[in-house]
Amino acid sequence: METFELPHQRKLEVCYSPALFPVYYQSKDCIVVIIDIFRATSAICTAFEHGVNSIIPVASMEEAKEYKQKGYIVAAERNGEIVDGFDMGNSPFSYMDPGIKGKDIVLTTTNGTKAIERAKAADKVIIGSFLNISAVINYLNKQNKNVILLCAGWKDRFNMEDTLFAGAVIKKLSQNPIFSGLADSSLAAMELYKQAESDLNSFLANTSHRRRLEKLDLDKDIEYCLRMDLSDKVPTFKGNALSL
Repeated sequence: METFELPHQRKLEVCYSPALFPVYYQSKDCIVVIIDIFRATSAICTAFEHGVNSIIPVASMEEAKEYKQKGYIVAAERNGEIVDGFDMGNSPFSYMDPGIKGKDIVLTTTNGTKAIERAKAADKVIIGSFLNISAVINYLNKQNKNVILLCAGWKDRFNMEDTLFAGAVIKKLSQNPIFSGLADSSLAAMELYKQAESDLNSFLANTSHRRRLEKLDLDKDIEYCLRMDLSDKVPTFKGNALSL
């Protein structure tokens, strides 16, 4: 009688806040997907699509200032706005400038770079956004590792847009037999995404970070960050920097 070996099951979980990451991070042998849709991970993907060499994420303003003094191009954002004295913030449109091609950029943001800092000890840390969602899904399907989808949220609080991205990834990955035993966190994110997928923009209309960015006249950033598959690149954290 012919027998078939069942695929080894891998965990696929959503961590809804960087503050919860120690609960989910039980072993270095995992891939952590950093998610900050509005706007850090979207900006990072845009930067690599436009030829940046590397991005050095730093969690604190003090580190950013040190790099600035060394002559680096430094992008700094807090509460949705560019920090005075720095070269740029985290609007994806800033990273379409031909002047960044081949450059190393230092980045600090309210939420996204702090999430990277929390996760950097993992075996692999990659950047996810709607802009490169298919590339991320293809990458994860090939790795055969446990996956933590880490939502940067807003100052350690839950947010909707990061959760929807996680749900979109889970909807696709759950078709792979190694990820069939979904955790509750994954099921919840996927069900939310199913409700939203026909019109993400409308679904997010009343969410807190959406309102926050609209007050700063960043509607174009919001629309851009919800576009699908503008990049086939998966930025990966190596050493102290993100690169391809």
